[in-house]
Amino acid sequence: MKRYCILLLTLSLGLSALAADKRPNFLFIVGEDTGTQVGCYGDKQAITPNLDKMASEGARFTRAFTHAPVCAPSRSGIITGQYPTTMGSHHMRSKLIEPPATFTSLLRKAGYFVAWPGKTDFNFDVPKDAFDSTKSWTDREPGKPFFAYINIFDTHESQIRGDAKEFAHNTRVLKPEQRHDPAKMELPPYYPDTPEVRNDITHYYDLATAVDFHVGEVLAELERRGEADNTVVIFFGDHGWGMPRGKRWVYDSGIQVPMIVRWPGQIKPGLVREDLVSFIDLAPTILSLAGVEIPASMQGQVFLGPNTAKERDYIFACRDRMDETNDRIRCVRDKQFKYIRNFEPQLPYAQTISYMELMPTMKAWRQLNADGKLNETQKLFFALTKPVEEFYDLNADPFEISNLAASPKYQEKVKEMRGVLDKWCTETKDLGAVPEKELIQRGLVKNVLDQYAGRKTPAGGEK
Repeated sequence: MKRYCILLLTLSLGLSALAADKRPNFLFIVGEDTGTQVGCYGDKQAITPNLDKMASEGARFTRAFTHAPVCAPSRSGIITGQYPTTMGSHHMRSKLIEPPATFTSLLRKAGYFVAWPGKTDFNFDVPKDAFDSTKSWTDREPGKPFFAYINIFDTHESQIRGDAKEFAHNTRVLKPEQRHDPAKMELPPYYPDTPEVRNDITHYYDLATAVDFHVGEVLAELERRGEADNTVVIFFGDHGWGMPRGKRWVYDSGIQVPMIVRWPGQIKPGLVREDLVSFIDLAPTILSLAGVEIPASMQGQVFLGPNTAKERDYIFACRDRMDETNDRIRCVRDKQFKYIRNFEPQLPYAQTISYMELMPTMKAWRQLNADGKLNETQKLFFALTKPVEEFYDLNADPFEISNLAASPKYQEKVKEMRGVLDKWCTETKDLGAVPEKELIQRGLVKNVLDQYAGRKTPAGGEK
């Protein structure tokens, strides 16, 4: 009888603990190829009322960055908390033979329901224990804490240049006054002013407004379910916008992302965070907030909650093979300066990547270069070779046009950041220095580019 009573008491306590589980939920809302073209980031061309409201209710991070400016390598670091260059997932369209550990599997072991109803394109197969669902974040056991990754596709590179029917479908949610006028768009100084460029940028901004609409839908569903007050919502783009010299490049246009965090009662409304945050910080931060031990293999640091680490001094980013085009570029950035190392300076910036060449902006830009009709800034991208080093004062030169690597004024800072990058490459065991053929021979990866040949937008992934 005594043993029976103890058993009943144990079961009762267990059920009570489950019902009273007050651990926070986590909701990532991710805009594909979505850069900082958001109203609350000071972009006057952006129409993003839901994101602006979310920022007013939480924190806006002004210096958030991906570690890789293309989807699969970026996503691989998000879910593992490790640099792709450490794991071997750094080449676009290269697959790890053995999937690495993920923070989502640790959440599941700790009792969380984990949903990833979006792209599972990580440059490795999804581990069997990574998710409970890849279809729905709402179909789950009541009262159980959850983590969900909601992927919004509208701003993807392929949608910017999509056909008229596809574009009309994606922007059907826009009101007439939310549509942008190509004639009024402001262009980055490195683009030529052509109808093609204006049209692509207009499409991007309209699609960004569509993303904002869908963010509003997700937040409304969270409210409807009565879960908003105990959910940490983080909105970000998986890398910069899908325009030439944005996506695939380690300039800020390729690696800087919007990051807005809403956590009622824990984050002061309207907070602006100016510290440096990297995507590899997401995994350890979520584990910390969930009360789960952070594995030693994770290379990021906690940026929210009671265990918040000391501010970063630097963030790092990498570019390696992009589809059929080889290159190796690394960068280190602090709050004001960026140092870039081109390990293949004999290669031009504007190598041909077949998927990128489909963008009308790229076609027009390349043709005007061939015709000799670009100004000095616009033709920098078509230089036959790259400098070994690039160095930019981002306060004075946010578009990263004026390379100061040889300037006497900045030699001390260049030396500092050169050394920091060298140290990072060594400490993180940067596999970019190892030829891909050798990585394949080691049995670490396999090249899977051929699987995506001829596909407009690969299933479950992207070019």
